Amino acid sequence: MSFIRKIFMPVAVFLLITVIFAVVTNYVQRRINAIKVSEKLTDTDPVDNAPPIVAFTTVALGSFRGIVADLLWLRTIALQDKGQYFEMVQLASWITKLQPRFTGATAYLAWNMAYNISVTFSSPEDRWRWVRRGIELIRDEALNYNPADPVLYKELGWIYQHKVGNIMDDANLYYKNQMAIELMEAFGGLEPEWEYLMAMPDNEEQFKKHFNEKAPVWKALKDSEINSLDALEKEFRSNGRLPVKFTEKLKDPAEIKFVESYLRKRLLKAKFKLDPAKVVQINNKYGKLDWRLPEAHAIYWATLGIEHQTTPEPDVSCERMISQSLADAFKAGRLLVFDKNNFKSLMLAPNFNILDAVKKEFEDVYERQKSKSFVAARENFMVDAIVNLYTFGKYKKAEEYLLVLRKDFPGNPRYLKNIDEFVLKEWIEDAKDGSMKQVMGLIDGMLYQSMNFLAFGDADIAAGFEKRAHAIYLYYEQSQSGSLKRVGLKPYMEIKMSIIQNCLTNFPKPVSDSLRASLEEQKVLNREDNTILKEK
Repeated sequence: MSFIRKIFMPVAVFLLITVIFAVVTNYVQRRINAIKVSEKLTDTDPVDNAPPIVAFTTVALGSFRGIVADLLWLRTIALQDKGQYFEMVQLASWITKLQPRFTGATAYLAWNMAYNISVTFSSPEDRWRWVRRGIELIRDEALNYNPADPVLYKELGWIYQHKVGNIMDDANLYYKNQMAIELMEAFGGLEPEWEYLMAMPDNEEQFKKHFNEKAPVWKALKDSEINSLDALEKEFRSNGRLPVKFTEKLKDPAEIKFVESYLRKRLLKAKFKLDPAKVVQINNKYGKLDWRLPEAHAIYWATLGIEHQTTPEPDVSCERMISQSLADAFKAGRLLVFDKNNFKSLMLAPNFNILDAVKKEFEDVYERQKSKSFVAARENFMVDAIVNLYTFGKYKKAEEYLLVLRKDFPGNPRYLKNIDEFVLKEWIEDAKDGSMKQVMGLIDGMLYQSMNFLAFGDADIAAGFEKRAHAIYLYYEQSQSGSLKRVGLKPYMEIKMSIIQNCLTNFPKPVSDSLRASLEEQKVLNREDNTILKEK
């Protein structure tokens, strides 16, 4: 017995001491963890929205995740040096999953794919694949793990604004066409009813609150042999529309519209991460934007970047992105014609809906940031606005903006000219130095004015506007002869025909009929099929 006690007592004491140490260590460790979190000394909080593989690697690998990620980085660099890019898509995804909080790395990987890797390919299709993959890495993966990181929103907005929206890349027209086509497929047309989409349910639970169990929609699902709402959604995303067998059973147009809009809202949020409520908020603030174009998406993501900032003042980069994108959207923010076959051209027009909002945005940002660059940017925008307003026949508004510039810059002789002299001088300067968007805006506006005057019987003034449009077109094409692949315009007669068709469609019927008669009289249109005649 004494022998057992001799063995048992030390073991018991040892176990007791171990338990005490474990309890004390656990308490101290919990206190240390709490202090690390409260004082922001660690970046190992659980990642929200993490898929199983991320949750597993976070727990299983622990600190060794960094070593694995470093090895993947070395592999990525080696592949890029060799020009072997395709494995890098998976490597970038793995690095993001291994270190989901290391957003700087994700931003670099996305930028590298969208910029460096894309330009190593000659075909627009290959370039767009890499640009889109850069967008998806931030939008679909990194922001899913870090929805409150403002840097990611800014970097995503930059790709839309600069890579897709700008003209520096030879394939920029391909990017814009592809983006517009993808979005129109999701919209189910040129543009959705954003307010209506905003009011749609977000999930199946809310959907079932709207349609009780006896609602016709459930019977239509059963009768059309679609097992569930999830199955209907899969078919909708696969085909881009509701199955005919379902709509034939449901019949009620209002209910069909509701179901389709519910599914479109979910598609836009899942694929493009576009929240209709945020879109409506932005449209209400700035004016109606064309959400098929990259400028609107740059504004969207920069707005979210500002909302997720922790600093008292908005980030100047995001504010600059919004103001610059708004200015670009004013100059060429309405998509008139896109090229769904060859993806090589598109026709844009100014968006006058946002004019005053752009001016106000420059003024508001200057008050917040006190940067003189915003004063200069506002002045340049005002000059562009005056030219566009005058070109499109909005003379009163053009004079109003010119008076504002005279008041703001009283000693500047540039703004002392009358409106006609001022615009004429700017037209010449724009034709010499203007960007593709500026020149397209000039040509479109002059042709539009030409059609206006022609419809109302003033053929001489109409001819003057067209002559000016054609002269600027020729001047621009000659000045850009070495860069036509990147910034060249569509053939002049195609541009003219697009404007004619747009006017014939959108003018009031009496005006449209008058224009058609004038065009036929001038032998611009074939009387039989309303197609444009070839130039001799």
